[in-house]
Amino acid sequence: MLISSHYFPLSQLNYHYMNSTLLPSAKLAPQYHLPDASTSVSFPSHILLGQERVVETFKLMSKTNSQHLFLADFLGVDRSLFIDALVTQANTPSSHYLVATKKQQEDTDIQFKWQQTLPPEHVGIIAKQESLSCYLQGTIRRADLLGRMLKTDKSSVYKPGALAKNHFVFICLASLWQRESLWDLLMQIIHDGFYRINNELTPIPLNCKIVLVGSGLSYSQLRVEDRNFNRHFPLLAEMSNEVDLTQHPESSYVQWLNVLAQAESVELEPSSLLPLFWYSSRLVEHQQRLSLSMLEFRQLLGQAKVYSGQATLNAAAIAKALEKLKFRHNSSEIYSAQSFDDNFINLPTKGAMVGQINALTVIDTGDYTYGEPARITSSVHYGDGEVADIERKSELGGNIHAKGMMILSACLYRIFGRDAPLHLNANIVFEQSYQEIDGDSASLAEYCCLMSAIAEHPIIQSLAVTGALDQFGNVQAIGGVNEKIEGFFNLCQRRGLTGEQGVIMPKANVLQLNLEPAVIEAIDKGLFHIHAIEHMDQAVELLMQMPAGVANEDNDFAPDTLYGLVQQRLDKLAGQDDDDVELNFFAKLLARLHII
Repeated sequence: MLISSHYFPLSQLNYHYMNSTLLPSAKLAPQYHLPDASTSVSFPSHILLGQERVVETFKLMSKTNSQHLFLADFLGVDRSLFIDALVTQANTPSSHYLVATKKQQEDTDIQFKWQQTLPPEHVGIIAKQESLSCYLQGTIRRADLLGRMLKTDKSSVYKPGALAKNHFVFICLASLWQRESLWDLLMQIIHDGFYRINNELTPIPLNCKIVLVGSGLSYSQLRVEDRNFNRHFPLLAEMSNEVDLTQHPESSYVQWLNVLAQAESVELEPSSLLPLFWYSSRLVEHQQRLSLSMLEFRQLLGQAKVYSGQATLNAAAIAKALEKLKFRHNSSEIYSAQSFDDNFINLPTKGAMVGQINALTVIDTGDYTYGEPARITSSVHYGDGEVADIERKSELGGNIHAKGMMILSACLYRIFGRDAPLHLNANIVFEQSYQEIDGDSASLAEYCCLMSAIAEHPIIQSLAVTGALDQFGNVQAIGGVNEKIEGFFNLCQRRGLTGEQGVIMPKANVLQLNLEPAVIEAIDKGLFHIHAIEHMDQAVELLMQMPAGVANEDNDFAPDTLYGLVQQRLDKLAGQDDDDVELNFFAKLLARLHII
């Protein structure tokens, strides 16, 4: 039964935990110390920000013999831009010349060798290794690697391939794998230390370093499956996809942005930096870390240039590009909002109800992520102690969600089932959910909902909850905290902010907060609230507006606490309440005969 919203007015709460868990607006978004100007001198090497591991390993490879490198990158890397910057970190090698010589003057056998000194004029140069690096991707042919012989009427001329012209040859692993024979050929060349153009020609010594570029998972797989790879690619350079601002100043990230801006032929005004920093922080979900996804920023800057019609970008140009980026991808979120607004989905945001709570979920469509509130309900009855997960039984719950439910049951038994088994069964379900649910971030909400159902005490519906539990009741971090908060805020805003609405979240997620300005503004005005908690008892006190309770030496709770109400209900289910024990047959018979 729905209880009117004035039954539990949030403004009249007197418990000390209300104010102690409220987050100030200063913690709701990252704070940065940005330079006054964004036009500081930038060099290509600034794109290597946060890549100390890669740079150190690349330098090591350039100085070792017969050891090649595997560069493990991620999807957001602009490989060409990164490679051009990386090769500048090695000592620039001198040009090498491939010449044909004889072992002895009278010997007819010719061999090829590389030398650093320019040969005499009468000695022909077969190939000249003067290019620092190249990157091979797409359709790679044998001739691209080894070169080929060009025949003329009088002679044949060798046209060098990538292995003969470059000191460092970067190769896309995925492109190489598409041609298995080419992969085997490269591994054989590295193993032998030379390659042949054809059967008649003398072998050419391998005189360059090979850098394979692919995913870290591919590296692990190759180390196990390919003996030659394991032998010749001992060096792994794994790229970082984010930078820690406790290790690098904001000015270094500004230089990183400027390199990308130069690649897009745009210039960043100082006002453009803050929205770019906020967007970057949002990508990695951390206030003190920033994204190193080059492609996303290049694409965004290119779009901002088109929308603004100028090559100089300010805050308005970046904001416009971000707004349009969201507009192109948020159709699922819009349709979801319409279902709530049309009351197709039942989810109250005012009043109080027994055994019902508002949880927070995240919907990931692959290209866009948004938050969506979900209604969880619980019912209890006499039974053998099972807490049933309807999602799991209907095969709509994933393994991690099932794990969260088991931890929830463990919390229940830890508090109330130490001395005797529990005589209740409970059913918990996500209402109006028709797709698979996974993750343990709803375990706190499910626990609170279960406590309400057992105690028959209502939960206020103006607060939504997210958090994962451990067996001791500690509230642990969850994913998608910004999207979850904004999803519930947007629903409340459309219905009208009352000053009683808000979200309960894990305190462990505070460093990930990066909320939209509209949410922060509402919180500043007292129209919305965010509570950061560490233990499940804080959540039940906020939601049911009474103390959770502390057990005494006999493991009993005070009757005027929530856990006291839960304990009384459990005792009733176990038949330990004398007032509710029915008279047995003989007692009833004696009563009818007026004997007792």
